[in-house]
Amino acid sequence: MKKTLKISLIAIFILIGATWSFKKFNLNPSHSTGDVIDSLNNVSVYYNGGVSNVEGRNTLNGYNLGLKYQCVEFVKRYYYQFYNHKMPDTYGNAKDFFNSSILDGQLNTQRSLIQYSNPSKWKPKIGDLIVMSGTLFNKYGHVAIVSNVEDDELEIIQQNPGPFSSSRETFGIVETNGLWTIKNDRIMGWLRMK
Repeated sequence: MKKTLKISLIAIFILIGATWSFKKFNLNPSHSTGDVIDSLNNVSVYYNGGVSNVEGRNTLNGYNLGLKYQCVEFVKRYYYQFYNHKMPDTYGNAKDFFNSSILDGQLNTQRSLIQYSNPSKWKPKIGDLIVMSGTLFNKYGHVAIVSNVEDDELEIIQQNPGPFSSSRETFGIVETNGLWTIKNDRIMGWLRMK
């Protein structure tokens, strides 16, 4: 029994160490932190390495964009550079961009954007900011931008999806009884310019 407990504890420590290393360090030799790996409307997506890696804070003209090469930094930089939009609340984790107390189609004053729930009466559009909940391995959530919309699917562009994940990802969308649903349980909703 003691030997089994000892082996279990060792396995747990190894798993925790491996998870921490994967999240913190760049394990992908194809890219270096800060490499441009994609872009949308001339706004660059940078490679971050491990999802928890932080290279300092990025600001433009005194406006806080967020921690360098994290997902929040990309969506805020995109909205600032492409739409000239400054969010009133310049801080917060990715999942905090969605406020569950706001009704579908109403103004999210923290972000100065219209907020839609998943599902919503309104179909997602190109340029919408997608908000995902946290997970066991990423309690902060994730945000991305809708880069393409078809009848039954949409594509997002994202920064910091992980060292081996793509900057682009596709999700199914479906309309049922007048409500549009993005087929991913982590997607809480989306935000749009008013």
